[in-house]
Amino acid sequence: MAIFKDFITVSLILFAVIDILGSIPVLVDIKRKTGTIQSRNATLAAGIIMILFLLIGEQLLGFIGIDIASFAIAGSIVIFLIGLEMILGMDIFKSDPSDNSASIVPIAFPLVAGAGTLTTILSLKAEYNIGVIVGGILFNLLIVFLVLKTVPFLERKLGQGGINVLRRIFGIVLLAIAIKLFKSNLIV
Repeated sequence: MAIFKDFITVSLILFAVIDILGSIPVLVDIKRKTGTIQSRNATLAAGIIMILFLLIGEQLLGFIGIDIASFAIAGSIVIFLIGLEMILGMDIFKSDPSDNSASIVPIAFPLVAGAGTLTTILSLKAEYNIGVIVGGILFNLLIVFLVLKTVPFLERKLGQGGINVLRRIFGIVLLAIAIKLFKSNLIV
């Protein structure tokens, strides 16, 4: 029973940090720019990133001389730029229609498996069993996959006006998250 409780706790923490539902306007925007979202590729890439980071994240960052705070700040800058794109309606991340990497960057990283998610995973590792964390990651990846698959449906249901409003609101939210992540990892 304790393992199930831990699984629920880990899953809910990761769900809140990943915030795939809050990313719907970003996903719609990416789909419009690239024409499609490769749900399976994005989910698989995010899963690989998260599980690898769970297993060897601290060692990998230490090996290349990057501390977690620097990693989080770099991720916050990418999130900040995505937020600016959403609010200002401009393209900072130019995409080539023949480029399929849009499912990986920025969807798998940094939206799903971003600095916040990865640092949360490292924090969870100190408190919970690795098997429970992997279970929480897989559960959240299922939700991510389902949301990514339904982006065209959500786009139709929200309509252009709804998407524009949500895009700007969540752009501001992304800016706030980026600034908070930046501030909390800034070493003065």
